Amino acid sequence: MDYTIKNSILQVVISSKGAEIQSIKSQHNGYEYIWQADPNVWGRHAPVLFPIVGRLKDDEYTYQGKTYHMAQHGFARDLEFTVERQAAESITFLLHDTEQTREIYPFKFELRVNYNLLNNLLEENFTVTNKSAGEMIFGIGGHPGFNIPTTKAITKEDYYFCTQPSVARIQIPLKGAYLDWSNRSLASTNSLITLSDHLFKNDALIFQLHGHDNKVSLRTETSDFHVNVWLRNAPFVGVWSQYPKTADYVCIEPWWGIADREDTSGKLEEKYGMNHLEPGAEFHAGFGMAFHDKN
Repeated sequence: MDYTIKNSILQVVISSKGAEIQSIKSQHNGYEYIWQADPNVWGRHAPVLFPIVGRLKDDEYTYQGKTYHMAQHGFARDLEFTVERQAAESITFLLHDTEQTREIYPFKFELRVNYNLLNNLLEENFTVTNKSAGEMIFGIGGHPGFNIPTTKAITKEDYYFCTQPSVARIQIPLKGAYLDWSNRSLASTNSLITLSDHLFKNDALIFQLHGHDNKVSLRTETSDFHVNVWLRNAPFVGVWSQYPKTADYVCIEPWWGIADREDTSGKLEEKYGMNHLEPGAEFHAGFGMAFHDKN
């Protein structure tokens, strides 16, 4: 089922399946900011990634000596959430573990995804509660895809990314679906990164973040259109669009977790970038998306 929250600036539609954003429209001019899930290119809008981010080596891991199988980005994006509470400008979705989830992920948990509108800003907040008797290990992240408005006068190549603070960051390349850890390098994220289809020929651009607040912006000099993604204490961000199939969209993905390294042991207890949560404890994370109308 789809649910709507709105204010005088934005109207947001979110599905209970995966607690996934379906639409973010400007109340000013009706512009659709979110990619509309063309299955011939990329068939999702903005999935929630849990309890892993990225792909596991051979789509499997071991925990306490037992082998489990899990597909890329985990299972939350394909499951039905319940609505815990809703108001005009906010909504909270809840997912519990089930017998089926415990067959592939042996932890008891509650996952809450809250969306909250503040003027032209949409906040997406995650709360993970460990309901298990022992430590819980997990990753979580967002994957919003943003439409890129193009006309005969404005092309995809007219857009660029910029980051704040303006500093260099570690870039972690991918080799296939896995982190090519030995070839990570210092990337010039203190300068503009021009958008193009070929930018993603080797899959996502992955950057390691430092500090509490970072911002990644999608902008162009040819109009007032821009999107700012505010990352609150996220250790990683991925920037991605499908390749070689292409379309006028791009994803800016805040991550509290990451794909397996090529040299992974396969043990969940040793997996790089994961979060460890004590019994009864809560983990809080989130990001904001601010939207500005085009001319």
